[in-house]
Amino acid sequence: MDLSIIIVSWNVKEKLKENLKAIYASSGNFSFEIFVIDNNSQDGSTKMVKEMFPGVKLIANSSNLGFAKGCNQGLEKSRGRYKLLLNPDMRVFKNTLDLMLSILDKNPQAAISGCRLVNTEGEVVRQVRAFPAFLDQLAIVLKIPHIFPKVLNKYLLPKFDYGKDSQVDSIRGAFFVIREENFDLPIKLDERYFLWFEEVDFCRQAKKQDKEVWYFHEPQCLDYVGQSFSQLKSRKTQKYFFDSMLKYFKKWHPSWQYFILKIISWPIIFLTGFLRDVIKIKSKFRT
Repeated sequence: MDLSIIIVSWNVKEKLKENLKAIYASSGNFSFEIFVIDNNSQDGSTKMVKEMFPGVKLIANSSNLGFAKGCNQGLEKSRGRYKLLLNPDMRVFKNTLDLMLSILDKNPQAAISGCRLVNTEGEVVRQVRAFPAFLDQLAIVLKIPHIFPKVLNKYLLPKFDYGKDSQVDSIRGAFFVIREENFDLPIKLDERYFLWFEEVDFCRQAKKQDKEVWYFHEPQCLDYVGQSFSQLKSRKTQKYFFDSMLKYFKKWHPSWQYFILKIISWPIIFLTGFLRDVIKIKSKFRT
C-alpha cells in the first residue's frame, strides 16, 4: 500500500463529500486507502460516507474525541508507506497525490512533509511556522499582534519563500504526510491535545530524533481554511487554542514559562470571548 489517507471530520458533510470525490478522481498509478474518522457529526456525514463511498473505512465515534485521538484511530489501522493526515475541508487537485508521492520517493530524508496550500482565490495559505517560543506566544495571549503584527515575524515567517522546497520546523496539519519507514516506533500523535498544536508537537518530536520536516512547493491542495472551526464560538476556539498551547509549553519549555502563560491566558480567554460573543466585537487580525 502506497498511501493511507486519514480524515478526521466533524459536521462538514458537504466539504467532506467534495474532498472524497476529489481523492477518487486523482490521477496516477498508486494504491491508497481512505479512513474517515467521524467525531459524532450531527449533519448526516456518516450516512453520506456509507452510501456514496462504500470503499472508505469509516470509524464513527459516539463523541467528539478531538483531532489527535481521531488521527491515531486511523494511523493504528493504516497500512500505507506514507500516511496523509488530511483535513475534511481540503480538496486535492487531480495530480496532487501522485506528484507528492513522486517527490517523496526522491527525498527519503523527508520524514514529515507538506505541500503548497492555496485558498479559493488561488492565493498561498501561509502555513510554515517556526517552533513556538515564549515571547511570541505571550504576545498572542496579550493580543499584541492586533496592534503590532510584526511582533510575530520570527514565528509566522512572513518572508518564507513558498516558491521553493525547504526544510522547516513545522507545517500545518491540514495536509501532513508522515513517512512510516523513518520512524522506529508506531506513529502516534500526543492525545493530550484536543485541537491545535498536535502537529507542531509531532514535528518537535521528530526534530528531537534528528528527523527532517520538509515543505514541497510543486504539489498543491485547496484549503477552505477552518470550516469545522467556524462552527464554534470564539470563546471555545480560544479555550482550545490556549489549552493546547499550555500543554505544549508544559512539555517542551521551562516550567516558569508555562506558569506565566497559564496565569495570563485564562482571564484573556474570558474577556475576549465576552467581547466577541456578547458585544460582537471582531478583530481583523487572526493568529
